[in-house]
Amino acid sequence: MTFTALNLTPAVLNALPSRLSSPTRIQTQAIPAALAGNDLLAMAQTGSGKTLAFGLPLLQRVEKDNGGIQGVVLVPTRELAAQVSTALQEIASPMGINIVMLCGGVAPALQIAELENAPQLLVATPGRLLDFLNQNIVSLKGVNQLVLDEADRLLEMGFWPDVQRLIASMPAKRQTLLFSATLPAELESAALALLFKPVRIEAHEKNSVVEDIEERLYLVNKGSKAQALIALLKQHGWQQVLVFVSERNAADALAKKLAKAGVSVAALHGDKDQAARESTLAEFKAGNINVLVSTDLLSRGIHIDALPVVINADLPPNAPVYVHRVGRTARAGENGLALSLVCHGEQEALNAIRTLTGRALALVELDGFPVTDKPSDGVSSEERKRAPRDKKANRRSNTKRSIKQFKPKANQEKPSR
Repeated sequence: MTFTALNLTPAVLNALPSRLSSPTRIQTQAIPAALAGNDLLAMAQTGSGKTLAFGLPLLQRVEKDNGGIQGVVLVPTRELAAQVSTALQEIASPMGINIVMLCGGVAPALQIAELENAPQLLVATPGRLLDFLNQNIVSLKGVNQLVLDEADRLLEMGFWPDVQRLIASMPAKRQTLLFSATLPAELESAALALLFKPVRIEAHEKNSVVEDIEERLYLVNKGSKAQALIALLKQHGWQQVLVFVSERNAADALAKKLAKAGVSVAALHGDKDQAARESTLAEFKAGNINVLVSTDLLSRGIHIDALPVVINADLPPNAPVYVHRVGRTARAGENGLALSLVCHGEQEALNAIRTLTGRALALVELDGFPVTDKPSDGVSSEERKRAPRDKKANRRSNTKRSIKQFKPKANQEKPSR
């Protein structure tokens, strides 16, 4: 099938880059439904082409002679906002359509100046758009198309109140398109409440991992993860590897260990300013950095051409994040490898991922790294540490008879205030 079979106008077809020869599965299913004016709940794996699945109908339905903002694409992160804006702008520019990106990390004055060019479409993170709305810098009264990209993240509690306020400022009669790779059952009712008689599209099985991704999970000691990662990097000599960790401090600490071992590496997380984040990501995409250690800042929506390997230095506590992390590889039909270094303490997270994806995800030991840690017995480390002391404290209390005996000794440190 070609794009000409999807009811797209000559203006859109002529603006398509030459590299786009045929639509992907999600584009084939979603574009005609969106052009027919239906609300959509669309599930598609990362790297499947969902940006253009909502972007082409969005662009086709813009009325250039009609002033004001007509369409809004909401995304959860700055990086995804930049990616979506770039992808849509490539087609919008030949069509004479103006798109403005609004997100944090950029000086508001610069974005306000761009808004003076009367854009028809906005790509925005909820916080910055709501800030501009509250200051009467933008009006959403003319919006007739709303897209929630990575809808599961936008429906989570951190974003949900802002999303609700933004929607309340838009006309009730509008088209709403929800796109995501994952949608936990507990969020589905909230998603459906935003839609009117939606067409449901599942281009792939919900919460599934791309078939072209090979997944390997290695059981290692918690304290051996950094050395195990270094050994894998040196053994295979991959030219480009994206490594995920769950905490910002862990990203910097791991990057330092890799650099000390002679690995070309950089760390990327939310404590970096926007300019530094963009520069680091650009250097990685250009191949000037071999290994990028990142928090889940990059787990959603970031496209890196032909990224061969993704490594989870630790498992995410939130199972859907695993799907988004490993989806950074094997994009647009390419093959990819996803490795995870798992310790015994992450068994609960692993079980949640297995349940969500329906995959066995067998654990094997890594050559040269024998596992000596013991499996968790279900009792938290804090409880294990505290129990012996509590027993001794109880025995001491039982032998004391007067109030004076309970007073601290003179050389004991007084508690700080």
